[in-house]
Amino acid sequence: MKKIVLFLHQSLDGYCATEKGELNWIPYNQGFEQYAERLVQTVGSPMYGRVTYELMKSYWPQVLKDPAASKHDKEHATWLENVEKIVFSTTPLEKDWNNTTVISSNVKEETQKLKEGSGKDLVIFGSPTLARSLMDMGFIDEFRFTVSPVILGKGLTFIRNIESRTDLELLSSETIEGGVVAFHYKILR
Repeated sequence: MKKIVLFLHQSLDGYCATEKGELNWIPYNQGFEQYAERLVQTVGSPMYGRVTYELMKSYWPQVLKDPAASKHDKEHATWLENVEKIVFSTTPLEKDWNNTTVISSNVKEETQKLKEGSGKDLVIFGSPTLARSLMDMGFIDEFRFTVSPVILGKGLTFIRNIESRTDLELLSSETIEGGVVAFHYKILR
């Protein structure tokens, strides 16, 4: 059975984006790039909410056409072009990016089917609204949080209005260039 892993960048005060959805506060550098490359090797399919998917779709296919793009960016863009992408959206969505599956109804049943498949893990990239919904349904198995050395004060958050306790086991932690700390937790059930 596959695991569903949430990979989310956060500020020290727990925000995953500014109020406008910006991520320009994340110190992206070579160390962060190497961490992300290791994570991507564990991914069978990335999972996105509609907003994150549309952001990814507007950026990564263009990288393949950009002669000035870095080797890393071209490799990541190629991976994204070819991997099966799973998008959750109740808003109609054009499936004009290669290998995209849209789930718009029967979310519990469809997510259970995805988990029961074989292969590498399913990883939610960002997408705090989707992540919260799947967590509330009990589908998230692990968290991979990176915490950047910044306090945003306000913005979008994944952790809000928690009504019940969730115990976690720390699987690993590491410091990444630029003062980012990465945590990998398993949910204890």
